[in-house]
Amino acid sequence: MERIVLLLCLSAFLSHTAGAQTIDLLSGDLSMPVYEDEEENKSEPAEKQTANSDEDEDKQSFFSFITKPISKMFSADDEVVDNQGKKETFLEQSLRLAEEGNVDSQMNLGYMYLYGSNGVEQDFEKAFHYYNMAAEQNNPIALNNLGSLYFNGIGVTKERSKAMEYFSKSAELGNDNAATNLAFIYLTGGDVERNKKAIELLKMAAKNGNKLAKFMLGYAHYKGFLVERDNYTAFDLIKEAAGEGAYFDEAQYVLAEMYANGYGTVQNYVNAVDNYTKAVDQGNTDAYFTLAKIYTEGRYAQKNLEKAHTLFNIAASEGDARAAQLRDSIGSALKLEVLLHAQTAAQSFKPKQSELTSYVRQTFGTNVRNYIDKHIQVDVNPEQKKEKPKKKQRGSRLL
Repeated sequence: MERIVLLLCLSAFLSHTAGAQTIDLLSGDLSMPVYEDEEENKSEPAEKQTANSDEDEDKQSFFSFITKPISKMFSADDEVVDNQGKKETFLEQSLRLAEEGNVDSQMNLGYMYLYGSNGVEQDFEKAFHYYNMAAEQNNPIALNNLGSLYFNGIGVTKERSKAMEYFSKSAELGNDNAATNLAFIYLTGGDVERNKKAIELLKMAAKNGNKLAKFMLGYAHYKGFLVERDNYTAFDLIKEAAGEGAYFDEAQYVLAEMYANGYGTVQNYVNAVDNYTKAVDQGNTDAYFTLAKIYTEGRYAQKNLEKAHTLFNIAASEGDARAAQLRDSIGSALKLEVLLHAQTAAQSFKPKQSELTSYVRQTFGTNVRNYIDKHIQVDVNPEQKKEKPKKKQRGSRLL
């Protein structure tokens, strides 16, 4: 049987305030767009929703911190012994303990029924039931998970207001994951007051060590959105999200941009190219094109048309028409053996995402900067709004 080790996966970048339990993600099939109006979604029957495995990477699900069972060593029908020496199956013991109020068993059963793991049949309503039991005991992880189930409509009718209620309760108990989830919801609201709340939630989560919150807060400072434009603060926060223990691809991309332009740090082309390359290695589509342009023009790095062709080719394969044109233009100037080598490199390229990058993409999409960029025109101070085009120019992308 599959065996898991506690604190594997995401513990390096998620909160330690939730009892240091292992975190996994729930990939729900959402009909909700990333940016939606303030109006509540039309209710959708819970049975239409699905809980997908981690293999369904094309599915996106908001908000998904579902705690794995304490151990996957046991199947439902495995025989275990209680404290009095009585024999029972693992499932019987879990059900009994859950009814007696044991939060760990409630959380275990919630996960088991959600995924149909440990020898039980998948049952979303039962999954919701046991997470709800744990949430009633004010367990911050359970509250956050329940919010995720309501938001996605898993085991219950989709209800955004309920999701926000549970995320809020969990955040009040110090769960930085819930605070980040709620912040993303507020960022889709389109008004200043909700955006202010989002920033405050991100500050709380970042203070507790949440790497995604640090990136979003740093990016807000970089753009001057609802916080003071401060490239030094932005650099420090974004660097933490890009570095060891996180390796978030968007943070690597923006960090490269800051190094290239000398924003919040000394200008350093070597570090810029290094971080663009790291973002490329994780499959960041913006980084493909930007680094290819750098190698094409010989800007910030030695001119290398072979590498440029490879990167444009990869970008073109993902539907970038500009990249396809530039790839073909460069290809016509390359010797055949060089061209073939570049094509082979593109064909064999396999991006390797960090756990944080993978989580963010499946949960919030492939470009979380858009949550801030979409509202960049909104500002607390009307006088600052007049300055916005000029300020945005300072923080614009490299290419």
